Amino acid sequence: MAEFILYETDGAVATITINRPKALNALNSQVLDELDATLDAIDLDTIRCVILTGAGEKSFVAGADIGEMSTLTKAEGEAFGKKGNDVFRKLETLPVPVIAAVNGFALGGGCEISMSCDIRICSANAMFGQPEVGLGITPGFGGTQRLARTVGVGIAKQLIYSARNIKAEEAYRIGLVNAVHETQEDLMAAAKKLAQTIAANAPIAVRNCKKAINDGLQVDIDEGLVIEEKLFGACFETEDQKAGMGNFLAPKEEKKKVVDFQNK
Repeated sequence: MAEFILYETDGAVATITINRPKALNALNSQVLDELDATLDAIDLDTIRCVILTGAGEKSFVAGADIGEMSTLTKAEGEAFGKKGNDVFRKLETLPVPVIAAVNGFALGGGCEISMSCDIRICSANAMFGQPEVGLGITPGFGGTQRLARTVGVGIAKQLIYSARNIKAEEAYRIGLVNAVHETQEDLMAAAKKLAQTIAANAPIAVRNCKKAINDGLQVDIDEGLVIEEKLFGACFETEDQKAGMGNFLAPKEEKKKVVDFQNK
């Protein structure tokens, strides 16, 4: 059983909570290993959306554990970066969408793990930043790569070079988060509502959309359109497509408000 990761399910929605509040949910090797194992154990036959959040009221993830990092050699530092990158990449490529519910500090590795999620929403007390250069290192869990892809190169370079933290409203203004909610309760309610909305749609189609967007961003537009065409075509072999289109074309009196998609 995991010491620092809580995993709960509510119907088709799973919630992963990084549960190390005394250390502001900082990421050490054990947390990364437990998160890796938790991602592997998700039942993708039943779970259609995941929420990632942090325990307590102060912090989502305050960063990687500086105490653990402070004595690393060059080779050990590279290996620690690879460990974090491998776990975050697994999160990023999880077949189902992941919503980061950022409830407080999202600094360094915390900002990086949020950017590995599909959608980021936060509470008003959230704080984002990549403070690594103030500690004599670079971001090591994907920050130099994902921040530029998320908010643009100029803003990313400014934030990373200056090591400046930004508040929730600025994170919203630059497009790092999709929405800001006043309280932590509001945040989790919004995250669950969004997750349930996503989970109610045809799950194979949602997964194919995620794969088309993520894979398409890595190639030119012509290759991206081929990726889309293949994933679009694949939907026509599913029972969910027949159910969804059949309901749309049904006589008014026979239409269902919500189609019961079966993930088939």
